[in-house]
Amino acid sequence: MKITLNPLGVAAAVFALAVGYAPPASAHCDTLDGPVVAAARVALEKSDIAPALKWIKKDHEAELRAAFQQALAVRGTSPQARDLADRYFFETLVRLHRAGEGEPYTGLKPAGAELAPAVEGADKALEGGSIDAVINLVTADLAAGIRERFNKTAQARKHADASVEAGREFVEAYVDYVHYVENVHLAAGASHAPHGEAATAPPAAHGKK
Repeated sequence: MKITLNPLGVAAAVFALAVGYAPPASAHCDTLDGPVVAAARVALEKSDIAPALKWIKKDHEAELRAAFQQALAVRGTSPQARDLADRYFFETLVRLHRAGEGEPYTGLKPAGAELAPAVEGADKALEGGSIDAVINLVTADLAAGIRERFNKTAQARKHADASVEAGREFVEAYVDYVHYVENVHLAAGASHAPHGEAATAPPAAHGKK
């Protein structure tokens, strides 16, 4: 069987899946060299909170402004106070940003933390002005994932009636295969949702109407 995939749709689907299911280590908004902390550094150096505000929801603005004023008030008293004040503002901004995504805050990660290839590629694409490399990356990964599950299920299906154990192996492979394809299809339909927001409705259970 030949599987034909729409590259742009596949890229959107995989990215949506990554946003929804990637472990926290894959994110870089909570690293010291990530874009959120970079905006915080600019805000502190300019004594202007504006660069940081775009990273939070409007509902969190009052809390961030209060933290910003507290940091500015003490960071000039000594080098130690500056470091503590800056760290406090970084943590507040990242925590509020994560809250806006609907994700827990687990602390600031050190600079140089390893990023998932798709996350690193997405940033480089913005810097370089071309998304082609990211599309190629995620399309290849998704195609491989579908083919692997399809081949495993098709092979197990040939022996599904040989024994109860063989039948169960087929069903396990079949469920994994169908749900993988179903989730990718759902993600493609919900791929334009804001970062951190889930799909508006869960998929119908396979086999139910």
